[in-house]
Amino acid sequence: MDIESQNSKTFPVAIWIITPNGKTIGRKINTSVKNSVLFVSEKLLQDEEKNKSKNIFVFKKLSAEIVKEFNNFSNHIFIFSTGIAVRIIAPLIQSKLIDPGVVVVDDQANHAISLISGHIGGANSLARKIAALINADPVITTATDINNLPSIDLIAQNRNLYIETPHNIKYINMEFLKGNRVNLYDPFNIIKKDIPDCLLTDTLEHGKKNRNKKNRDKNYIFCSHKIKKVSRETFILRPPVLTVGIGCNRGTSLKDIQEFLISVFKKNRLSIQSVFRFATTRVKKDEEGLLQLSESMKIKIDFYDNQALNSVTTIKNPSMVVKKYIGVKSVCEAAAILSADNGNLLIPKQKTRDVTIAVAIKE
Repeated sequence: MDIESQNSKTFPVAIWIITPNGKTIGRKINTSVKNSVLFVSEKLLQDEEKNKSKNIFVFKKLSAEIVKEFNNFSNHIFIFSTGIAVRIIAPLIQSKLIDPGVVVVDDQANHAISLISGHIGGANSLARKIAALINADPVITTATDINNLPSIDLIAQNRNLYIETPHNIKYINMEFLKGNRVNLYDPFNIIKKDIPDCLLTDTLEHGKKNRNKKNRDKNYIFCSHKIKKVSRETFILRPPVLTVGIGCNRGTSLKDIQEFLISVFKKNRLSIQSVFRFATTRVKKDEEGLLQLSESMKIKIDFYDNQALNSVTTIKNPSMVVKKYIGVKSVCEAAAILSADNGNLLIPKQKTRDVTIAVAIKE
């Protein structure tokens, strides 16, 4: 599971037009922004225009159409006043993790304003891109950007990390703004290089170096697949580093597979949000319970043939029963290792009557 899944939309960019000038500006943006579509007031289009273009959608009432389409797009470009935009989208806003980025362009193309979801939603970068395209001034108001400082939410998005505690973004970004050092637990060095050394303490291990409890609790970034006891203010990030190999008897239900998966992760204090792939034998390509698991958790499954599974030499629990029936000495352990790019087996085979699970980690 990754940040994209936290903010996934059906289409990239919607451009909204309600005035003649807006129509000209919108068409210019549309020709340059890949995979963008135009939403145009029916009052502005002739009948031949409505039928001619495949990427033009005609609406009667602006507010009703935006309400209908708001969450179907990653970004919206509104070519009308900020006041109209705010009044329409205010009831639709939910979270900076899932809200689309919104940029407002005025009717004379003087400004491209990043209105909401500047970081994760991409509105800041889109505003800059649109401003350069139409020769306007980009208007960015997020404090970290205008002070040329890193923002922890944007770092997380760029590194494909799952944000487990989004409500704590504000604590870390405020420390950056104050010029204070923050504590970082990042054993894979995934984000350390994105934060200037002057904003980091020398904390290398969880809770070891910094003995000042007040400072440690408030200014703490924890980037790991492991579950550890941390303060409520800790900003927790989950890197996509784990793979889960799964074997099961024919007809095993989604409920049985999922409950055992969760219990294995809970017992071993691992975050399910760090799983980026499931893996199994090609024999299970039509196994309904596994397919439902993949769909419900939005995690893809890798299916491996016998030759690939038998090529793994680091399995810990070979099975003669499995070899007898499907021709491989291991399914869950071998599949997990392969899916982790021949990584290390973290949790060897765990089993119930119907399910086997193993967990591997990328090197």
